[in-house]
Amino acid sequence: MTLEEVARLAGVSTATVSRVINNRGPVRESTRRRVLEAARRLRYQPNLHARTLAGGKSRMIGMVASNIDNPFFIDIFRSFETEAARHGYEVVLKHSDYSRKRLLGVIETLVGQRAAGLLIAVAEADESVVEELRESKLPVVFCDGGWASERMSAIKVRYATGMQRVVEHLYGLGHRRFAFLGHHLGLAAARERERAFTEAAELHSADVRYVIEEGDDSPDGGRQALQQVLRSGLAPTAVVCANDFMAIGVLTELRSHGLSAPDDVSVAGFDNIEFSRHVYPALTTVSVPRDRMARLAAFALIPQESGHPKGREVVIDPELIVRESTGPARPG
Repeated sequence: MTLEEVARLAGVSTATVSRVINNRGPVRESTRRRVLEAARRLRYQPNLHARTLAGGKSRMIGMVASNIDNPFFIDIFRSFETEAARHGYEVVLKHSDYSRKRLLGVIETLVGQRAAGLLIAVAEADESVVEELRESKLPVVFCDGGWASERMSAIKVRYATGMQRVVEHLYGLGHRRFAFLGHHLGLAAARERERAFTEAAELHSADVRYVIEEGDDSPDGGRQALQQVLRSGLAPTAVVCANDFMAIGVLTELRSHGLSAPDDVSVAGFDNIEFSRHVYPALTTVSVPRDRMARLAAFALIPQESGHPKGREVVIDPELIVRESTGPARPG
């Protein structure tokens, strides 16, 4: 569908349609409603690139996520897109698949498409990525990590607090043999959750034993990592996962070995994705407030009347959510 077809159906000029679509200039409310109804009926989608070139001001924000299969990232995108739309911005989502090379290519593409800003929700960012972002001169928000500077904001989570709450919860239930299952532990941001677990476990080093294994960021990755744990000989009574996505696979793998949570092994995740309360048993987890993160990102990336706010760092405390997947350690 074209702008001209919308104009014909609404009975107005193409200039009027353009003013309505771009929210520029005076238009009667009745005319605005007629144009929007015509656009809806024709399923008209504005050409974002053309609008940017014509208006000289981009209404597109780019978001890059490490893994769009993981609901954690999709939750951030959904909330961020809703907030951006309220201000007349569109969001283009790309994924990097935990690859620094791919991430750099995606950033270059979004800059070339004249993005108004970038939301970077990845684990693989390093100094070369930061330098690329600095050179872009765009406002940037790192979600779940990153660095703060003049045009860059960083939204972080106190993983040490969250992991300590998980470990203390399980320790109080009598657990002394733990396994931690992580992913992409060669990346600094992904390793942060593993380091937080280790520090929490070391507070009870006198009587706690633990093993660390790595899998993919997926339910299958959780299954594979648990298989390695079960071959290690430790026989943990509690498994702590870097995220809920992996923990869902752990629950499945336990059942395939004739084990159950929490009777045989307690299982805890991290993030509190929607699936975590619908699996069986419902998953004990640590809630990371993605809605709040998305709102903070939108505030930093969408210009206010006074322009873009200066870059800043925001640190969020996560909350422990106790459900049915954790319970007292089995005797012996």
